[in-house]
Amino acid sequence: MGRELFATLLNPEPRVLPSLLLCDFGNLEREVRRLEEAGVVGLHLDVMDGVFVPNFTYGLTIVEAIRRLTRLPLDVHLMMVNPESYISQFAAAGADSLTVHCEAIEDPRAAAQRIHAAGLAAGLALNPATSLDRLGSDLGEFDLVLVMSVPAGFGGQPFQSVALDKLRILRGRVPASTILEVDGGVNMRTIADCARAGARLHVVGSAIFHSADYRTSIRDLEATASAGFRGISEFN
Repeated sequence: MGRELFATLLNPEPRVLPSLLLCDFGNLEREVRRLEEAGVVGLHLDVMDGVFVPNFTYGLTIVEAIRRLTRLPLDVHLMMVNPESYISQFAAAGADSLTVHCEAIEDPRAAAQRIHAAGLAAGLALNPATSLDRLGSDLGEFDLVLVMSVPAGFGGQPFQSVALDKLRILRGRVPASTILEVDGGVNMRTIADCARAGARLHVVGSAIFHSADYRTSIRDLEATASAGFRGISEFN
């Protein structure tokens, strides 16, 4: 588990990670089973503390519950202050990767090293209004870089195209082994552009959980992303 399991997501083809923020938590096991049956490669969990972002979601207990339900990689996104204080707890809860926000930490390299020491893959995220300079010069320390295409804090927000510019720039800055991920407003209208800009993991909420057929929605999203990915040479 942990970093080794997350490494299974390192795939040249773009893939979709459902964000459970919008799932039916009253029927959590059913939701996880539907996603497994739909063929997803992993699950994205958004942890919000009500301080770093204005919203408050779930924490360690939900991560633990989902870990008991599935062996899929759990990609945990910490939208919280002092995220380094909780690395060992989320590792014990069953996370396979932890993504922290560059706006919430002082030393990205040290954060990556602490996450790796816990046996997890390390991710670094930034909000749409944050300059790429804030990511620092040690991006090679991270297994993934998450470009937010909406301000962190709430699901269902409209996509901000500044994320595409950041993805294109980052594609030339990160090692081939570092996954570029995008989160926020990703749907059938935006996913091809994200893939074309360099994203390989696409976090999707509304476009899956507001649909009647998860399998069809995920299949269509990944097919559309793959078509965009094949056009990536347009930007080279």
